[in-house]
Amino acid sequence: MRIRNYVLLSMMAAALAGCNDTLDSATTDLSGVKDKVQHPLSQKIVADMRAKGMDKNSPIMMRIFKEEGVLEIWKAKTDNRFDKIKEYKICAWSGKLGPKVKEGDRQAPEGFYNLTPAHLNPNSKYYLAINTGFPNRFDQANRRNGTNLMIHGACSSSGCYSMTDEQVLEIYAFARDAFKGGQTSVQLQAFPFRMTAENMARHRYSEHFDFWKMLKVGYDNFEVTKRPPEVNVCDKKYVFNQQADGSFNAAGACPQMTTPAALQAALSSYNKTYEAAYAKALRKYDGMVWYDPTEAERKALVANLRKGRELAYAPTGSALEAGKLMKLSEYQEKLTQQEAKSASAAISNQTGGSATATTTQTAGDATTQTAKASEKKATEAVAEAIPVPTQNPNAVAQETVQTQDEAKSGKPFWKFW
Repeated sequence: MRIRNYVLLSMMAAALAGCNDTLDSATTDLSGVKDKVQHPLSQKIVADMRAKGMDKNSPIMMRIFKEEGVLEIWKAKTDNRFDKIKEYKICAWSGKLGPKVKEGDRQAPEGFYNLTPAHLNPNSKYYLAINTGFPNRFDQANRRNGTNLMIHGACSSSGCYSMTDEQVLEIYAFARDAFKGGQTSVQLQAFPFRMTAENMARHRYSEHFDFWKMLKVGYDNFEVTKRPPEVNVCDKKYVFNQQADGSFNAAGACPQMTTPAALQAALSSYNKTYEAAYAKALRKYDGMVWYDPTEAERKALVANLRKGRELAYAPTGSALEAGKLMKLSEYQEKLTQQEAKSASAAISNQTGGSATATTTQTAGDATTQTAKASEKKATEAVAEAIPVPTQNPNAVAQETVQTQDEAKSGKPFWKFW
């Protein structure tokens, strides 16, 4: 009986360990890695691939969600649909939710990026690295700039998505094997959060909301088809899975475009469900605003993790845990306090710290007026129509991600789907 119980407990422990290994972080012992560039994926991952109907060298796709702090690896099955094979907790990402705009803003990119073999860096000082491809044609058309935005190890970020060394070893191997299989470009989708109706409603007051609605069209296309969407750019905007009578120019006008009939029907059904869920979420969050935490506020949650580690090790905590829902009046008061501190600091810097009480009062009056204007604008926004993620007629062109079968046949995505 004791032996039987022991066997059962061992089986349960093994099952739990396997689950954690698949959906969380890598557990490779780096001391046993002789060649990090060619280090093979674990037998556990290879077995998971076989169970899901995936070839070891089949195409992959990556998805990043900042707020949830996860990086996902999706891989093509024999039916050409993609399924998630691995999920990792991001150790550190800098800045707040929102796209990267300029060099030095500490923001990690959001958008759709194409990664080629040239984006793999085996000699990175952060163990291993994969360049995100920022700026892409959308970023360039909108005059966004920045350099060396990576997915890398070392758990330290200044605009990058930083993993642990164990994690990036596996992520690098996934990309390496896919390129060996003939994939020429891996699509990286970087989102602020999972673009569900509830999350969109929760973030409806953000200054980035219009940009996120545009990204959501690509998100929805993948959710419906489980294949990386064809991404283009025109009129300085992203467009997805569009048949066009002409070429795409990132900064120029969009050509005449249509959505494939089968895809349009699937998206229409998807959008009806989303619309109902969004209306429900608006009622749930009526009068409430989500406070997006600063990087410092996120780091404060995990300060104890830095004890006994090198100074470069700088994990960032969860934006979901550090952020919170607030009443509109409380949110405006918090913004007013932050603006007042910023104004006071600016005045102190200009006057050598000798700002008078009158000047401080003036700054406070100005921020109060700003808060009132912001509150009026936010209140009006609640009454706006529900943003249904229909196909965007204005979009930006990126290189198409093709699987081996697509490349051989010359068929566009919608012919397969």
